[in-house]
Amino acid sequence: MRLMRVGPAGQERPALLDANGQLRDLSAHCADIAGATLAPAGLAALRALDPASLPLLDSSLRVGPCVGSVRKIVCVGLNYADHAAESNMPIPAEPVLFMKPVSSIVGPFDDVEIPRGAKKTDWEVELCIVIGQRAKYVSEADALDHVAGYCVANDVSERAFQIERGGQWDKGKAHDTFAPVGPWLVTADEVGDPQKLALWLDVDGRRFQNGSTNTMIFGVRQVVSYISQFMSLEPGDLIFTGTPPGVGMGQKPPLYLRPGQTIQLGIQGLGEQRQRTVQA
Repeated sequence: MRLMRVGPAGQERPALLDANGQLRDLSAHCADIAGATLAPAGLAALRALDPASLPLLDSSLRVGPCVGSVRKIVCVGLNYADHAAESNMPIPAEPVLFMKPVSSIVGPFDDVEIPRGAKKTDWEVELCIVIGQRAKYVSEADALDHVAGYCVANDVSERAFQIERGGQWDKGKAHDTFAPVGPWLVTADEVGDPQKLALWLDVDGRRFQNGSTNTMIFGVRQVVSYISQFMSLEPGDLIFTGTPPGVGMGQKPPLYLRPGQTIQLGIQGLGEQRQRTVQA
């Protein structure tokens, strides 16, 4: 299934994108694409519906973040060896974890703000894991049983705040609009192997990132299991899994975002995002 949330910011309604690309209203069957809806029983109930029986929605509605009421975003840094190399950082022996606040979440086509005082705002296309079942001390063998699905994420980053302002990555990752997610949550059964997905990102029509999840240092199973050793993961929690090479910081010379630019990014089978950069 391809699950979505559409409507004005803060007033999104749950929707399904059917096989013909039409938006179908799920409001009569779930309150939101969040929490219990993402658990195995919730997804099974939605899967049993006949999409043709659901009311059609206006295709011009704003597309919001594909998951609502997110409680936390856990991110894995330096999770592609070639990205670590372009960042002049060693390949980590264990996953590097940091957090993004839920206030940074926006829809996949919403504007991305360049923070006041920013000097090095960067892009990062990432596979996002959506948790569907509580995970605490889970094994790698069982990790995928706790995944509801996957979506596209852009881990927008202000490098000067991240690296040059006292060493806390969160400073450069936390600004409003720095976590566009969507357009769809694609359920795990339709994605198949999450380590075989192509991902890409363009700025103003120029291709900068062109990678594959098969080059992750720590794959989805490892990431979910590892994080669950340190904190409980709940339905609707998001995990950003890292980015392939081609970020602005890695260009020679480095190249960063400025207001008035267009970012386009996508992942095989998970859809595409498009954002315009604006000054905060």
